[in-house]
Amino acid sequence: MIKCCEEHIELALDIVVDEHEVAPIMTKIEDENLSTTCEFCQNKAVYIVGN
Repeated sequence: MIKCCEEHIELALDIVVDEHEVAPIMTKIEDENLSTTCEFCQNKAVYIVGN
Protein backbone atom coordinates (compact mmCIF):
# COMPACT_ATOMS: atom_id res chain seq x y z
CA MET A 1 0.00 0.00 0.00
CA ILE A 2 1.17 3.48 -0.85
CA LYS A 3 0.24 6.53 1.21
CA CYS A 4 0.20 9.69 -0.89
CA CYS A 5 -0.91 13.29 -1.11
CA GLU A 6 -3.24 14.85 -3.71
CA GLU A 7 -0.26 15.83 -5.87
CA HIS A 8 1.13 12.28 -6.18
CA ILE A 9 -2.08 10.22 -6.51
CA GLU A 10 -1.56 9.54 -10.23
CA LEU A 11 2.00 8.34 -9.62
CA ALA A 12 0.81 5.99 -6.86
CA LEU A 13 -1.96 4.60 -9.08
CA ASP A 14 0.53 3.99 -11.91
CA ILE A 15 2.96 2.18 -9.58
CA VAL A 16 0.26 -0.15 -8.21
CA VAL A 17 -1.00 -0.99 -11.71
CA ASP A 18 2.56 -1.65 -12.95
CA GLU A 19 3.47 -3.86 -9.97
CA HIS A 20 0.25 -5.84 -9.56
CA GLU A 21 -1.41 -5.58 -13.00
CA VAL A 22 -4.84 -5.10 -11.44
CA ALA A 23 -7.05 -2.08 -10.87
CA PRO A 24 -5.96 -0.31 -7.68
CA ILE A 25 -8.17 0.47 -4.71
CA MET A 26 -7.98 4.09 -3.61
CA THR A 27 -9.10 4.91 -0.07
CA LYS A 28 -9.33 8.45 1.28
CA ILE A 29 -7.81 8.93 4.74
CA GLU A 30 -10.55 10.50 6.86
CA ASP A 31 -8.78 10.93 10.22
CA GLU A 32 -7.74 14.60 10.50
CA ASN A 33 -5.39 13.82 13.41
CA LEU A 34 -3.39 11.27 11.43
CA SER A 35 0.18 12.47 10.86
CA THR A 36 1.05 10.13 7.98
CA THR A 37 3.15 11.73 5.25
CA CYS A 38 3.22 11.10 1.52
CA GLU A 39 5.76 8.49 0.39
CA PHE A 40 6.94 10.80 -2.41
CA CYS A 41 7.22 14.11 -0.51
CA GLN A 42 6.69 15.51 2.99
CA ASN A 43 3.07 16.60 2.49
CA LYS A 44 0.23 15.06 4.51
CA ALA A 45 -1.04 11.80 3.01
CA VAL A 46 -4.63 12.00 1.82
CA TYR A 47 -5.02 8.60 0.09
CA ILE A 48 -3.97 5.00 0.57
CA VAL A 49 -3.56 3.18 -2.75
CA GLY A 50 -3.35 -0.62 -2.89
CA ASN A 51 -4.90 -3.65 -4.52
